[in-house]
Amino acid sequence: METAGAGLAATTALSPRVDGTRDGIRPLRIALLGYRSNPYSGGQGIYIAALARALTDAGHRVDVISGPPYPQLDDDIPLIRIPSLDLYAVPNHVTALRPAHFRSATDLCEYFSMLSGGFPEPWTFGRRVVPWLLKHGRHYDVVHDNQSLCHGLLALQRHGFPVVSTIHHPIQRDRDIALAHARSWKHRLLIRRWHSFLGMQTRVVRRLQRIVTVSDASRLDIADAFGIDPEGIDVIHNGIDCDTFRPLPAVERHPQQLLTVASADEPLKGLGVLLDAMHSLRDSHPELELLVVGRPKENGVTLRQIRRLGLEGRVSFRHGLTREELVAAHARATLAVVPSLYEGFGLPAAEAMACGTPVVSSSGGALAEVVGDAGVLVAPGDAEGLARAIHDLLADPERRTGLAARGRRRVLEQFSWQVTAERLGAYYGRMLDARR
Repeated sequence: METAGAGLAATTALSPRVDGTRDGIRPLRIALLGYRSNPYSGGQGIYIAALARALTDAGHRVDVISGPPYPQLDDDIPLIRIPSLDLYAVPNHVTALRPAHFRSATDLCEYFSMLSGGFPEPWTFGRRVVPWLLKHGRHYDVVHDNQSLCHGLLALQRHGFPVVSTIHHPIQRDRDIALAHARSWKHRLLIRRWHSFLGMQTRVVRRLQRIVTVSDASRLDIADAFGIDPEGIDVIHNGIDCDTFRPLPAVERHPQQLLTVASADEPLKGLGVLLDAMHSLRDSHPELELLVVGRPKENGVTLRQIRRLGLEGRVSFRHGLTREELVAAHARATLAVVPSLYEGFGLPAAEAMACGTPVVSSSGGALAEVVGDAGVLVAPGDAEGLARAIHDLLADPERRTGLAARGRRRVLEQFSWQVTAERLGAYYGRMLDARR
């Protein structure tokens, strides 16, 4: 395998070897891999940063090894950068090729795959990270991959690295929902081309020795999507930073504001269903507003739907919020709504519950597992059911108060990062004991 034309870079010295025990646990050296770790878009960067923090607080030493966009980490957690072409970040990826890239087959494959509508980043990340680990990473006790599911993981297994991969949910679900919403055969062709990396992931998953996922619903869906035995997949729930995501009683709630966190133009996130529900509520709740934490595409399906339904002025968007700004937005909202058609875990629901914001959620994927009896559940895709649930909770402040308290308690007991780190540390221990 070869490195990227730009070379590999470590921005921080590796953390020192850990000896001894702490609080009865065996400290481990952990390499946490992420092929891209954007801290503001999607859950991968959030998961990487939060898991690194929780494992460090539990007494382990964690090096995050990531492709761009890079995560935002605390100063005591080393970040090893694995550069890529990062074509999504350039103004025009057609003109992004440089003479230096011709020295690397990996760079050229990344460029031409992207140019033809593919998504090569998981594969190219594996091509780049394996040489780095072979040279610098023999001391790691555990290599923990965050759903790159690249061929490189199998190479690391062959070289004797203890490898485990987190699969949040099978991307086949995203592909199938996107295909169902495609506007033309050309659009369907592009969707299939972009998701062509799923062939690689299927081959890798069937040969990985260790897999964890974040919910029982995801465990069953992963087994079905990849054709593997669900008994070979362990469940360790995601965590929530309950110190950051917390109630802010001094902040006054807006009496008629809904909040949703959604990738605005992704059909999987169900924002279109929520907009239809907003339209149904327009006459009975003329002051009702919706804040979407996300960014719509210019003249994309979301903005066109808003215009078609006459919801201009009642739906606003914010993106790139800090965690503190997101917590304040939860504190101002009357209700948090999670309309996703499918979620492998459902961080937006759990974060809202941690903030003490009453939740109305679909039951898609793992959302029923996360929300439980601490929120109101409706069938995924049911706009009228969603509208009724919102209407009923807006009219019942006492019930909202009860759900808010129940949601906060549920997250503290089952979904805090401290609980996740303890369970994952025990899993690593069992994994290494089995190898011995």
